[in-house]
Amino acid sequence: MPGSRAASRWVTLEAIHQIENPRNLTRPGLFGELGPYQFRAVTWARHTHRPFADALDRRWADMVAVLHYDWLCERLAENGLEPSVYNVALAWNAGLSAAVRGRAPQCSHEYAARVGNIAALLHERTARLARQ
Repeated sequence: MPGSRAASRWVTLEAIHQIENPRNLTRPGLFGELGPYQFRAVTWARHTHRPFADALDRRWADMVAVLHYDWLCERLAENGLEPSVYNVALAWNAGLSAAVRGRAPQCSHEYAARVGNIAALLHERTARLARQ
């Protein structure tokens, strides 16, 4: 994977983590979500056979997050959408179908904008450190 795409993936996933579960709480979310990226069981099972409880382990959560990110990017592109930070975050929050069909709720658009803002700050910070 080219370095710029890997960097974009990293900042997007870290931005999602900072919104979803910045304090790394271990209790399930309102809909049973777990881990730093607040995976739902069905999303977890799409990418791994590991027990859903492993979503609380950052190693496994990061692995599944990368797989899910790549899966979303591929599906967005297949449907004619750019796999931008905004579109990935929109699909992450609202679901791929809602993002592709233009039916994501306003709160998911706000979520995607927040992810984009955090990702931009992280990218800027990373670039600044690289120049030092």
